[in-house]
Amino acid sequence: MPCYQCGTRQVDPDRGESPWTRGVLCDHQILVCPRCQTLRDWTAELDRCGRCASAHLVRRLDEVECRDCGLIRLTGAEGEPDADHVCGPRVAPARREARLPSAPDPELAAEVERALDKVLGKTAKIVAAP
Repeated sequence: MPCYQCGTRQVDPDRGESPWTRGVLCDHQILVCPRCQTLRDWTAELDRCGRCASAHLVRRLDEVECRDCGLIRLTGAEGEPDADHVCGPRVAPARREARLPSAPDPELAAEVERALDKVLGKTAKIVAAP
């Protein structure tokens, strides 16, 4: 997943904790690269917990969990925010849509395939059944 600000892709991490930071924006999990973390207050755009107002959220399947107070909020169908949930209030809708994860990226798929070939040797092509 690329940085939601600049589009830089995360590379294989060194040992230890990653300098990249996760967040939730409009009920989508996002990553922010170390460079973009220093440029401005990127946390102002993130979704906040309805109970404690923390931005320390994590997205899992059909829920968003606050890592500070433990509140779990279910999301709507297909990853859409609940009707009562306001996402990224400080982000203009056009900018918000441009940054959220979109359709599968063919370049990313090719990059992943090359990485798997490098680590595992030539991988067999998996063909989906009709």
